Amino acid sequence: MPINFTTPVGLVRLNITDLDENAPLLSDDMITGLLVASDENVNRATARALRIIATSEVLVAKKIRTQDLSSDGPAVAAELRAQADEYDGHANTEDGEASFIGYVAPGLSGRHEAEEYGRWPW
Repeated sequence: MPINFTTPVGLVRLNITDLDENAPLLSDDMITGLLVASDENVNRATARALRIIATSEVLVAKKIRTQDLSSDGPAVAAELRAQADEYDGHANTEDGEASFIGYVAPGLSGRHEAEEYGRWPW
């Protein structure tokens, strides 16, 4: 089935460049779980996914050198973690842009919150 990049799961998959439909790095269920754990925030879920992939890279692809081939799993993992930090930064910016207005209803006594501080003898 083709990846639907208009859904949160598809957006996370696009962000982590998990684009091979036949052999995905993470299953849809895994990405859905990351979205749930991230309060449906695509950027936070992307950061978590990148950290999972980075951990896997460190565990599986260690630093290897052969005659004409080299692989540096720890360096790749460090870059993935840096990208994850970038996505966390985007999510923090989005969180900061969200507005919240709170209202504290007066109690049944008719007094207002902190009313007594207006009567100090200074």
